[in-house]
Amino acid sequence: MKQDYFIVVLAHSLHGRIQRVHVPHKIVYSVAGVVAALLLVIFGAAGSYARMLTKVANYNSLQKEAQALRDRYDNLQKKVRQTNEQMASLQLLADEVTTAYGVRKQLAGSPDLIAEAPLVPTLGESLAEYNYLRTTNLVSRGRNIFARLNVNILPSAWPVMGRLGDGFGTRHDPFNGEGAMHTGVDIATAFGTPVKATGDGIVRHASWYSGYGRCVIVDHGNGYETLYGHLSKIDVMEGQEIRQGEEVGRVGSTGRSTGFHLHYEVRIHSTPVNPYRFLQRSAAIKPATQPELPF
Repeated sequence: MKQDYFIVVLAHSLHGRIQRVHVPHKIVYSVAGVVAALLLVIFGAAGSYARMLTKVANYNSLQKEAQALRDRYDNLQKKVRQTNEQMASLQLLADEVTTAYGVRKQLAGSPDLIAEAPLVPTLGESLAEYNYLRTTNLVSRGRNIFARLNVNILPSAWPVMGRLGDGFGTRHDPFNGEGAMHTGVDIATAFGTPVKATGDGIVRHASWYSGYGRCVIVDHGNGYETLYGHLSKIDVMEGQEIRQGEEVGRVGSTGRSTGFHLHYEVRIHSTPVNPYRFLQRSAAIKPATQPELPF
């Protein structure tokens, strides 16, 4: 007769009693199934944990690679920014002398090649033009004539008198503490102080402009622009012609600002350059009652 249970014999070591326990097959199979399920769960959890460790290791490796790429990108950005500033400086010097004397080197070649010449000179062309002007002894004389003629196309005045704060270049962002490029200079002064245009031009922008708050941008031609940010009030309209010394607005603290000051920028072909050179030059430029000619 087939039995549907197991017999477990238990013997007492002292009294010698023997006890038989009948264990049904179903219970044995159930216990074995539970143990097998627990083993599967344990192995599954161990496998998941191992996969998680692998993913974490891969994530950390990717983070390191991403940080290395960010560092390389920042370095490339710095080099590009430095190159643009050098090109803008060379273009500034060439434009000053060219405007003062009305001279321009002729491009060699056929009229077709001249017509296809790029509007913005390359770094090599700017260097060649600078060397040409220097060898013809026009650089220093051109600057003197430019000052005596009192040409106001280039930004050559202080927009407002005050204390210079953050300068042009890399600084710690006052809001998040991270490194950031400061594309102008901050001039601290009292709230509501009139802000003057630093050169003749046409108002290209006169409204709210992102982190600059209330902002005015003046186009001086030849790729030169000046920007006046964080204004409390704007006194000009877009498209309006403006002269050096005329009011564009009032000092405030709108946009991403931590106090009353004017954020002032000078841009050449959309590239911000250090405005300090223009502020420094403005002290040396004095209007002449009658312009003198060099010839």
